[in-house]
Amino acid sequence: MSDNNGVHHTAPAVELNARPKITEVETLGVDTIPDADRTSTWLDLLRIQFGGANTFATVLLGTFPIVLGLSFWQAALATICGVLVGTFFLMPMGLFGPKTGTNNAVSSAAFFGVRGRVVGSFLSLLTAIAFYSISVWVSGDALVGALTRLGGITDSIGLRTLVYGVIGVIVIVVVVYGYQFMLLVNKTAVIANTILILLAIVAFNGVFDSSYNPGPAAFALGSFWPTFVAAALIVASNPISFGAFLGDWSRYIPRTTPTRKILGATLIGQSLTLIPFLFGVATATIVAGESDYVVALIQASPIWYAVLLMGVAFIGGLSTGTTSLYGTGLDFSSVFPRFTRAQATIGIGIVAFLFILTGRIFFDLLGAVNAFVGAIIVTTTPWMVIMAIGYIVRRGNFRPRDLQVFNRGEIGGAYWFNNGVNWRGMVAWIGAATLGLLFANYPPIIVGPFINLGGGVDLSLAIAVISAAVLYLGALWIFPEPRFVFGDQGARGVPTRESTIPAIETDHSSTAAKVAARRVGAAT
Repeated sequence: MSDNNGVHHTAPAVELNARPKITEVETLGVDTIPDADRTSTWLDLLRIQFGGANTFATVLLGTFPIVLGLSFWQAALATICGVLVGTFFLMPMGLFGPKTGTNNAVSSAAFFGVRGRVVGSFLSLLTAIAFYSISVWVSGDALVGALTRLGGITDSIGLRTLVYGVIGVIVIVVVVYGYQFMLLVNKTAVIANTILILLAIVAFNGVFDSSYNPGPAAFALGSFWPTFVAAALIVASNPISFGAFLGDWSRYIPRTTPTRKILGATLIGQSLTLIPFLFGVATATIVAGESDYVVALIQASPIWYAVLLMGVAFIGGLSTGTTSLYGTGLDFSSVFPRFTRAQATIGIGIVAFLFILTGRIFFDLLGAVNAFVGAIIVTTTPWMVIMAIGYIVRRGNFRPRDLQVFNRGEIGGAYWFNNGVNWRGMVAWIGAATLGLLFANYPPIIVGPFINLGGGVDLSLAIAVISAAVLYLGALWIFPEPRFVFGDQGARGVPTRESTIPAIETDHSSTAAKVAARRVGAAT
């Protein structure tokens, strides 16, 4: 391990505190988690990823390859490719939490500067709104579909609003209680939803046909490869969406945990999401052509399974909603220090709920989902690439105290760079995200001017990834970073320059400093 000066020491044995009760409201924010409170394991990280994705929201994404016109086996292959590609980019994002003791947005200050790290906060907000909305939308629609079939209740906007509201409020309550309560929900989701989804083999035996193939005329983008790539990218958005949040949970893992276990947790956890994904692929063939997948699936299900789908929908909605909303509330309580973690969570939850109602009533659900997942892929992946490259060239060295400068209303420290912004990472991200959007094709909202340069194949992910790596590594070579950010072992593969670490001082004009002063005054 390294201390705040980057000097390596042998990690002493730490006596861990007892895990907090799930009924205790979490008080820890983005400050560095003390070693004694790091009571989670790599298995918890695995479960929370699988639990957060083992839901109807993931099932909905799994229907897209069929909706785009692929056959069952083409859709299954596109799904597997999408999960593997997304997981490849996601795996390094779990390494930061144990090293820094904080979430990934704050950890990104090492590469974007203590103020520039708000890029990560923006990406987490974008992802939270998208997947919180998808989870409540789809889970609510499943419950409504079950109520209309089993209870004879008439479907209406009022009924859907009520159901959305109930699920949305419960998600917010779970998130306000915090990490331990959320971990319990996700552990439950791992077991319950897996069993219920696997029971689909019995429910749809004799109905599902693996030879389903609508033919080449059904390809949404005109031909096979453009449609296949588009389907795979939509699937890849699910593991990529965890990028901004993985540190929210891995920060509770002891810093001495082997790297292979953390990487393995993500690899296994995301690979298991093929269960809900392939459930979506298979069942989409059964209700192909229907405008409302969830309601149509419930209508096509045996009565006993329609009842079980209500449980899948409810548990799944809580699981995805909590994993999406938790990290954003956590992070925005540091960007806006006047708000506590609970207050920020409630505020963002309300905004997301209004977005749900607006999107469900006035816009096309599938079009909105398509646009959001496109934005997540093109903007989050280059950020993840920069973070991963930064981790490699820094040899995993961080100064946890210096990462917290912005959150504490201070200036200076190792990651102050140029007035709090490291323009190397910032310019690389802006350039890569912009280039990716120019090649993106996520109609009707995101349609780049260069979408035809790939012969109809969406090149946005490849362009974003390659340009992020080239721009960031180029900036590190042409404009070397200070030697002190690399630790005592020095940089790996890039040049450095000598410089002095700016002293950490209180920024009396900052909101964080004023809030901290008021809290100290109130305590005394």
